[in-house]
Amino acid sequence: MSAIISDQFRIMNAETFTKSLIGVGDTANTYYTFIGQPNALNSQANGSASWGEGLPPLDGFKEECEIKETIISMKKVTRSDVRRMVRKKTWESNFTYEMYRHDYTVYNLSPITNSTSLYDANYYVINDDLRVYICLQNGTDPENPKGKPSVDKPDFVDLEPRPAGTSGDGYIWKYLYTIKPSEIVKFDSIEFIPVPEDWGTVGESISIKNNAINGKVQILTIKTRGSGYAPISKTFVNIPILGDGTGGKATVIVDSFGKVSDAYVTDGGIGYTKGIIQFEPGAPGIPDELVNTGTIASFDVIIPPKGGHGYDIYRELGAYRVLVYSRYNTDETNPDTIIGNDFARIGIIKNPTKITSDVEPLDAAEVSALKALKLTGVATTLTTYAVDSTITQTVSSGTVAIGFVASWNNITGVLKYYQPVGLATVGVGYKINDFSSTGSSLVINGAASGTPLSIDTSFTGISTVINNRTYQLGSNFVAGIASAEYNKKSGEIIYIDNRPPIPRSASQKEDIKIVLEF
Repeated sequence: MSAIISDQFRIMNAETFTKSLIGVGDTANTYYTFIGQPNALNSQANGSASWGEGLPPLDGFKEECEIKETIISMKKVTRSDVRRMVRKKTWESNFTYEMYRHDYTVYNLSPITNSTSLYDANYYVINDDLRVYICLQNGTDPENPKGKPSVDKPDFVDLEPRPAGTSGDGYIWKYLYTIKPSEIVKFDSIEFIPVPEDWGTVGESISIKNNAINGKVQILTIKTRGSGYAPISKTFVNIPILGDGTGGKATVIVDSFGKVSDAYVTDGGIGYTKGIIQFEPGAPGIPDELVNTGTIASFDVIIPPKGGHGYDIYRELGAYRVLVYSRYNTDETNPDTIIGNDFARIGIIKNPTKITSDVEPLDAAEVSALKALKLTGVATTLTTYAVDSTITQTVSSGTVAIGFVASWNNITGVLKYYQPVGLATVGVGYKINDFSSTGSSLVINGAASGTPLSIDTSFTGISTVINNRTYQLGSNFVAGIASAEYNKKSGEIIYIDNRPPIPRSASQKEDIKIVLEF
């Protein structure tokens, strides 16, 4: 037995996921994007020597724990960070676009891209003013069954469909929406464009949705012109559109050769899900004067999407993708994201909790997922702990804590580190020992240069003053030690993307754009 997951199911899933992300409805979920894996080429740090091209992510419970241990920083996803997306197709002069049709299938491929579904066809465009239009007619007729090149750029904002210019290229466009300039940075990309949120409830989308009529026919095309019609050179009005709707009427023009030269909708009616035009003597609503001694013309009546064009933008354009945006940058007031190292993984985690709880949701806008040590000693500024190197501390006789350096600031004396799952050994019962401010030794070994420093057990707080300047540390220290700002055993990893290592510096920002396709 064959079955498919329908496009409408995918659109519904994208809608449900978007509402969950932005907290609409009954959901209490929270989501964070993250960057991680600062030592991708070290297998002991859960990396790999062959990481250079970005290893395919592994999706298992073991891997989920490893990923959480190597997260660097996380940012909360807010309502303004999420949009549903559709493919980008920029209008170009002399390019033939496909028209909206309700009947593209494997048995009726779209004429240009040979797509088996509407959503894979090139039937809508965005112009250079960021206005989006759907193509209702592309000049299709018996002589041009695939349509004609588009000459006139659509740039109007009328509610009703119309041609874009006076060239006679045969195109009829329907204006849908304009992308806000404020959304370009976050949601524009090479392949996709955003669809407005809350369609039909804000801004111009209210009038566009209210103007839509369910089952209103707006386009018909001529498949064959027929022959032998009389009287010739005659315009026939009020030809009924037959089907399951009401009130639909068309105008059909017979030329001097007894063929149908033109046909168009004059009243779209309401409630059509199927429709035909029978332009032949004796058919319903056909004038008695019509005679045909040759072949009968045939037409395609194009049925709009449910609700009418412009009613449901997500269904009309096939919005089964969701883009989640985050920007990572580092400054003096926001040190949660480290500099001087790289990251090689991005992802999304659902419902992480606070460090002190297994159930209390994390709610901070941005958090550091790294542990940290506040170090002190002789000539702190001359000591260097190299990023990605190993640090150790003898906690007690026979017990050693091990970690990897994520970042080192010799001005503030803050060393941020992580301890991958792989550091656990059989000898210590698979336990990773924590660095301690109460053990037999406070010295942190592994300095690349200078004198190894010790944990500053006298320091507690989230900022420090040096030479009359306040430095935010990005972590809350107690006796010189700061834990990660979230519970690493909490949350579900729902998206993973391993990338070639990307170095970070104080002057750069990373715009993370994750496109999820359902």
